[in-house]
Amino acid sequence: MVHLYNLHPFGSQQVVPCKLEPERFCGGGRDALFVAAGCKVEAFAVAGQELCQPRCAFSTLGRVLRLAYSEAGDYLVAIEEKNKATFLRAYVNWRSKRTEGSRVCIRMVGQNVEAPFSETLRDQMSIVEMPLSEAPLCIACCPVKGDLLVGCTNKLVLFSLKYQIINEDFSILDFERSLIIHIHNITPVEISFCVGYVAVMSDLEVLVLKLESDPKDEESVNPHSHETSKPVKWAEGISNETLQLESDDFVICQKPMELLGEKSEQSGVSVTLESTGLADEKIKYFHVQHLLYRRFAPDVSSYVLSDDIKLHSLQLLPIYQTGFLTSDRKNSSQEKELQSLFCFFSLPHVGYLYMVVKSVELMSVYQYPEKSQQAVLTPQFLHVITSNNLQCFTVRCSAAAAREEDPYVDTTLKACPPVSMDVCALRIQLFIGLKAICHFKNHVVLLTKADPEAIPERRESPKRLLSRTGTGIKLKTPPVAEAGWNLYIVNTISPVQLYKEMIDYSNTYKTAKTQGCIHLLSEAHLLVRAALMDASQLEPGERAELLEAFKESCGHLGDCYSRLDTQHSHLALPYYKMSGLSMAEVLARVDWAVEDGSQKYERGLIFYINHSLYENLDEELSEELAAKVVQMFHVAEPKQLPHVLCSPSMKNINPLTAMSYLRKLDASGVSSILVTLTKAAVALRMGDLDMHRNEMEVHSEMKLVCGFILEPRLLIQRRKGQIVPSELAAHLKETRPGLLVASVLGLQKNNKIGIEEADSFFKVLCGKDEDTIPQLLVDFWEAQLVACLPDVVLQELFFKLTSQYIWRLSTRQPPDTIPLRTSEDLINACSHYGLIYPWVNILISSDSLADKNYTEDLSKLQIDFVVEKTAA
Repeated sequence: MVHLYNLHPFGSQQVVPCKLEPERFCGGGRDALFVAAGCKVEAFAVAGQELCQPRCAFSTLGRVLRLAYSEAGDYLVAIEEKNKATFLRAYVNWRSKRTEGSRVCIRMVGQNVEAPFSETLRDQMSIVEMPLSEAPLCIACCPVKGDLLVGCTNKLVLFSLKYQIINEDFSILDFERSLIIHIHNITPVEISFCVGYVAVMSDLEVLVLKLESDPKDEESVNPHSHETSKPVKWAEGISNETLQLESDDFVICQKPMELLGEKSEQSGVSVTLESTGLADEKIKYFHVQHLLYRRFAPDVSSYVLSDDIKLHSLQLLPIYQTGFLTSDRKNSSQEKELQSLFCFFSLPHVGYLYMVVKSVELMSVYQYPEKSQQAVLTPQFLHVITSNNLQCFTVRCSAAAAREEDPYVDTTLKACPPVSMDVCALRIQLFIGLKAICHFKNHVVLLTKADPEAIPERRESPKRLLSRTGTGIKLKTPPVAEAGWNLYIVNTISPVQLYKEMIDYSNTYKTAKTQGCIHLLSEAHLLVRAALMDASQLEPGERAELLEAFKESCGHLGDCYSRLDTQHSHLALPYYKMSGLSMAEVLARVDWAVEDGSQKYERGLIFYINHSLYENLDEELSEELAAKVVQMFHVAEPKQLPHVLCSPSMKNINPLTAMSYLRKLDASGVSSILVTLTKAAVALRMGDLDMHRNEMEVHSEMKLVCGFILEPRLLIQRRKGQIVPSELAAHLKETRPGLLVASVLGLQKNNKIGIEEADSFFKVLCGKDEDTIPQLLVDFWEAQLVACLPDVVLQELFFKLTSQYIWRLSTRQPPDTIPLRTSEDLINACSHYGLIYPWVNILISSDSLADKNYTEDLSKLQIDFVVEKTAA
């Protein structure tokens, strides 16, 4: 399903001042637009919203059949025809051509330039001629490295971009024919190339390959030619002999086929690599990985087969690793790292978008309301032209790339709209007589003819269209120049401006609380995310503005998921986190109005608040907001109320308000040990010691320990990364230290607190520094020995206790509190301890050692030391 919105992605429009009707045009780089007509190419400078200005013009060898520009290397390459022969030529250093009569240097590919000519080449446009054994049919430039791929009948030729170093200050651009890819049974109509990924399209077939530079084995390195696929029988059992029986009376139709990943090797298309580059070339390709093969079946409802069945607009779109939310690194052409790659191609009424890096899958299918003529894919939009309309569709490339780049997407930390979300048409703009389209930066270039006429296309027999055995292909013959044509540059508006329009538009859905609001806000979010991924096109001010819009869009999505009752309500949490909003700011956005005397709180908001309170945030809510949170959970999740009240963020809650809601829990039959402990903690804050004592006496000590295990924050809280004992823990230290030690031991036993954290807790609770050991901590260590915890290292525990006993004996330092266990208790309770030696009993009974603390420490030291020796 395609959602339709009447937004305005297109802004200003200007006319390119061409002198002749364009036959081919392309754009790219910072500001370059090239228009070919006849035997002439005009170059224009396109800068922002200003008028398109002519830059230079130069003549070609013949009529231009194909034209492509490479930003890497800043060169223009063309397939030209003269006297029924085709030529491949690259135009280098074209910016230095001031006038049409300026001198031009023509050289063959790979020709060494002598030093005396270096100074003239510095300020001269060069034409590099690249001879081929077969006529070139189509061309493609790698957007990252600038390498040139040329499509011929049943093969592709790769020219690697390189530089001839003339001296320290000057080098010239050149090419080297480094690889021939023999692709049998397919005659390329269009090709695309990006960092080793190759896409080939015939009339009804698409093949995507990956050239790999690491040799699989030694044998793949030595041969001059290496076959990289295993052909299978043609057309699922149709033999070549059967195909030879084709005549004017029969048409052989192959079934539609889609093969992804390794299965695409079963397509029957044989691919062979032939290395032609030098041995010291930096990157050499040794084998091929098949990624995608798709074949379409023609419409045979009528005998006469027209061009309606042909594929068009093949394109590989790269998205580079940016880390726009995790770092501030700058991207340059040298630092670009391919993150995701997408392949687009289209039938007249349906477009297909695939992701082809890491995993190969169909992402989106675009249904056009009219027959399309051409389409261009960008990281943000898909622009499609019909005879009279320019259509703008959204794409899901940024959503897929986000999941490849960030492992925390789709967790409680971060979120991103799904790739499977329905696409939408943002705009259908009327243009009369649209013929061709191209795109670069934020410019959409359109060729129109007011009085369109049928353009002679290549005509083939029905069997030729349905079979890939044909080896010949005729290129389109350009029409005779006529009046009524125009070449327009339509500037797309800034992403932030379109984002704001989407947000305003989404307000119409907000009151209705529909999925349409989430969909449009998701589109706005992906629009901003895609713009941030294309960091090379951003100014510092634009980046800051987009980051602010990104956070704002996350806040809007968080609002939607927190207010609408959907199966994805949990997404409110990661979107609110990404928005940078505090919990107080989120609560301030909530509509607290009561409808029909009852308040309803949706799952998304409850999930966000509950999770945020559990995270022990340093943020403390005001008394008013804390009361609203308590009211919310009392209505929606009453069982969570004790946990909510134990959060440090609820520190400012009025104790009387908290106690009233806890009593309502008792009355509703939800009473538990946790409610009792929470009431005891609240009573302590109120200063009502009698109520506190009564609550603590309701349950046995064992049940109280279980209650603390259910909610550790009753005793231990964390603020700004530090452990802070609660008011209840401080009170238990004075009144019931045994319960406190047993509770912390239970927390450690259930992995609610670590060993070092427990030690730190007792030191902070007793107000001691790092070097001073309170008796309560010694009691805890002794309790650990008695409990025989599996994660406690006995040798370390023995060392801690032995060191403390020796220090107190040597300094005659008594414990700061009464020990909870005597040496006799330890012997009776713990199997680790042995019997006390007789000479120790004699020593202890002497009058000189009448100090009870001293004798206890000596007894514990002796039995502890004996066990340590035995363990050793």
